[in-house]
Amino acid sequence: MLKSTGIDPERLRMEFCSSAEGQRFKEIATEFYNQLKELGGNPVKESSSKN
Repeated sequence: MLKSTGIDPERLRMEFCSSAEGQRFKEIATEFYNQLKELGGNPVKESSSKN
């Protein structure tokens, strides 16, 4: 479904963390942030800003 809208599925991630897993949440968020940084800008956002 994401591909049909032009969004790379790598830009969405779902994880479960309980409120007692603060360190795990931090690790997941940091890892995902770094992954998004490597992917670069959001192509959907970039194409819509050109219009």
